[in-house]
Amino acid sequence: MAASRETPDVLLVDDNEDLRYVLATVLSRHGYRVVEAADEPSAIESLRLQRPSLVLSDLRLPQGDGLGVLRAAKELDPALPVLLMTGYGAIEEAVAAMKEGALDYLPKPVDHEHLVLTVSRAIEQRRIVTENLLLKEALGTRHGAPTIIGEHSALLEVLRSLRRVAPTDTTVLLGGESGTGKELFARALHAHSDRADGPFVAINCAAIPETLLETELFGHEKGAFTGANARKPGRFEIAHGGTLFLDEIGEMPISLQAKVLRVLEDRSFERVGSNTTLHVDVRLVAATNRNLRAAVAARTFREDLFFRLSVFPITIPPLRQRGSDVPLLASHFVERFAREQNKRPPHLSSSATAALQAHGWPGNVRELQNCIERAVILAEGDTVHAQHLNLGAGEQSREAQAAATRDPWDELDLTGTLPDVSRRVLMEVERRKIQQALDDTRWDHARAASALQIPPRLLLARIRDFKLAPKPS
Repeated sequence: MAASRETPDVLLVDDNEDLRYVLATVLSRHGYRVVEAADEPSAIESLRLQRPSLVLSDLRLPQGDGLGVLRAAKELDPALPVLLMTGYGAIEEAVAAMKEGALDYLPKPVDHEHLVLTVSRAIEQRRIVTENLLLKEALGTRHGAPTIIGEHSALLEVLRSLRRVAPTDTTVLLGGESGTGKELFARALHAHSDRADGPFVAINCAAIPETLLETELFGHEKGAFTGANARKPGRFEIAHGGTLFLDEIGEMPISLQAKVLRVLEDRSFERVGSNTTLHVDVRLVAATNRNLRAAVAARTFREDLFFRLSVFPITIPPLRQRGSDVPLLASHFVERFAREQNKRPPHLSSSATAALQAHGWPGNVRELQNCIERAVILAEGDTVHAQHLNLGAGEQSREAQAAATRDPWDELDLTGTLPDVSRRVLMEVERRKIQQALDDTRWDHARAASALQIPPRLLLARIRDFKLAPKPS
């Protein structure tokens, strides 16, 4: 690994001059620039002057000690990796130092291969964190893009994908569980695109009744239906020259999916009640928390639309998979909600931080955001304690969390031919839909049949076939 920086990469702190020479030689042979210090005061001076990428210090020094070097390094730069060397009998001190922020420790005598490997990994980790910050800065400074908080490698990979696809007009499908912030990433994608000066228009397909969704998307002419007293442009028209974000697209009725597909294919459509074809220049970004492949198999989602949407899929990781970002997000939300409430930002106590990191966050970032907003309101004085988070009542076992987030389609029986599997899927979807309609209408057969748009006689037959029964109250 070759060093390209003008300042030293490694600050080596040890009072043994011969050992410093040997270790400096080993590191130099592997491309690292090394600056040496013999005690804590000279190490702190070098930290301020040289700004190294890594500190390698003996735990015991003639003036001061490695803990002092560690604290000075973290005060200068909390992300600066610090490795400590320790002799036999001081391992417990090294472990204690790691609790204060040391990345790792190396027992003496130092194995040279282990040293180079450990330094290389630490430098790489530092590079990734720095790159992540630069990526977020690049995404955040263009056209008022939203701030994306986190340093986990899984988040970094998402940001890399956003950066690659943003300058294109490629359709993007954002996947991930509810609460992961898919609209936030869609806005960042738009802000970093060549369409950033155009509109960003969002619509939640699950929040609008089927009868209204078509006019919301495509608009309508005056007199197209009762109550249409004036011409209304749809979201596709409004988003012309910019980005249209279709959230929860997996909930879109199949009757509308063909019209969306047409817009994707030839950029044209007609308003409801009109024969005039309109043309638009829109970049489409869609999002879903459903398994669209399973929906295609169940024939509730068009296969051709799925393939057009998933040209460039990006999956937003759930919060439990990037747990190291929880404290960063929590601090961000504390600052934000304190500012909104005209309060001085409270400090997160150690017990609150531990509770936040121990929680499974089945509701992802949205759950964390709501938790911190509540805690800032409840906090008295300048500290948020664990009891302000109110996490105990909603705490789930890891098994329960896994069950809650498990994709039921992963357990689908795929044995047999494609028609066999399709038949099983359709029967299961039909059974669940009928059960839901019956529960929603309190087992009023006439109302359930009307909601399902099937004859009451067919409903009764399906109840018998599926052996359905009211849920116990």
